[in-house]
Amino acid sequence: MRQGLRLFLTATRYGLVEHARNRFAMLLVAVFVPAVISLVRLAVMRIEVSFRLRGTGVVLRANGNELAQISAAIAAVTLIIGFMMFAATFGSGEFDRRLSMAGFPRVALGLAKIACLVVASVVVSVYATAILCCYWSPRQPVMLAAALFCAAMTYGALGVVLGTLLRREVEGMFAIAMISCVDMAVQNPIASIGADGDFVRWLPSFGAMQVATAAGFSGAVLLSGFGIQLVWFAASVVIGLVTFHLRTRSALRTRVSAFRIPGPVRSGDAAGRRTDAPRETYGAAGADSSAPR
Repeated sequence: MRQGLRLFLTATRYGLVEHARNRFAMLLVAVFVPAVISLVRLAVMRIEVSFRLRGTGVVLRANGNELAQISAAIAAVTLIIGFMMFAATFGSGEFDRRLSMAGFPRVALGLAKIACLVVASVVVSVYATAILCCYWSPRQPVMLAAALFCAAMTYGALGVVLGTLLRREVEGMFAIAMISCVDMAVQNPIASIGADGDFVRWLPSFGAMQVATAAGFSGAVLLSGFGIQLVWFAASVVIGLVTFHLRTRSALRTRVSAFRIPGPVRSGDAAGRRTDAPRETYGAAGADSSAPR
């Protein structure tokens, strides 16, 4: 038990160091989040819009500018965490397989990725919530931060899945960007006429958007929204861990078979006995072709 905990802490420490060395991700956290929220605040008109909470059935009359800022914050958080986890998983895939082949527990490696995801999601979500609170006063800022955290965890787990499944880095980046953009564009009542449709219930950040809107403009706590995000996160984690397990196992078998030393070639003699001598070449008459005729 102590050995497993020590290996888990070691893998988590190195994972956090890898995230901290990703300067582009750190720049996105410091600049991209406030830039997106500030741009939406300046660009979107302050009009009153309707937003229905499916967990309670209540229709909120919210400020469109502030609602757009919530959507922008969720989009920024999900993009950054998704990129970070995909880059970390994609970049360390070969090294993780080598560690598992050397005897490092795959359970510890998988749990370390989840621990790094939790730390990164907490930092980015609290930072985004603080920026929102600088522009206006949400009714429940703690619940708003929790909603952003759940969305970040979901997209971080999706990033791990894509980093395990895909073979090229550009494919994963494009997939995360498209999923996040479509996700938030459809749910924003200012940008989409289908924001109140039944289709939005199947989007990855639907629960987080419901909880964040309720936290920003009412005193309701939508536990159903947290449940939806938990299902998305759990499904993504299971797929990622199973894929990682299969990949490391298949890689191990491939390496073992590739480096297996073949044994000596055996052939039978005239009496049916086995011998280690190599098979000789004979002519058409059955005699040794090298013997004098």
